[in-house]
Amino acid sequence: MAENGDKSVSAAGLAEAVEIAAKGGPPPVHLWNPPYCGEMDLLIRADGTWLHEGSPIGRPAMVRLFAGILKREGDRFFLVSPVEKLGIRVEDAPFLATDAEIAPGRVTFTTNVGDRVEAGPDHAIILRGSAEAPRPYVHVRAGLEALIDRKTFYRLAAGAAPGPEGRIGIEAGGQFFALEP
Repeated sequence: MAENGDKSVSAAGLAEAVEIAAKGGPPPVHLWNPPYCGEMDLLIRADGTWLHEGSPIGRPAMVRLFAGILKREGDRFFLVSPVEKLGIRVEDAPFLATDAEIAPGRVTFTTNVGDRVEAGPDHAIILRGSAEAPRPYVHVRAGLEALIDRKTFYRLAAGAAPGPEGRIGIEAGGQFFALEP
């Protein structure tokens, strides 16, 4: 890792990055702690649109590239490389869950940037908001969440059943996830 202003990355971090890249996964940004270099005029809107300098990024491959180097630290979001970190703005969640494969005991979400996650202990379904205006999310990776879009949430609700304490929800990955706040 970077130490004393040195912008080098540990050999272990590089080895993990190579291994993850070979499998097609995102870079191990959780291992990178480069120096902060300022703000970038990049906004991820609540509807999933990525804007650079006020204009939508029209190339899906560019959005996927940025999504792969996105990191969350507390309430802030950054694009990171092994040698620099740039702050960006996110209105709600950085990703949208736009589809789900729903089977007994299993829910696999697909996001607008191509991530696929199976709901369970590492990818919790989280409900915020109120009964009148629920805001459902799924944890994607390292503190990054996807807002579950309306049609996908309705599909989850159609498969819901009573669970512990009489709450309505869905079973996935060996866990029960309430679908009401």
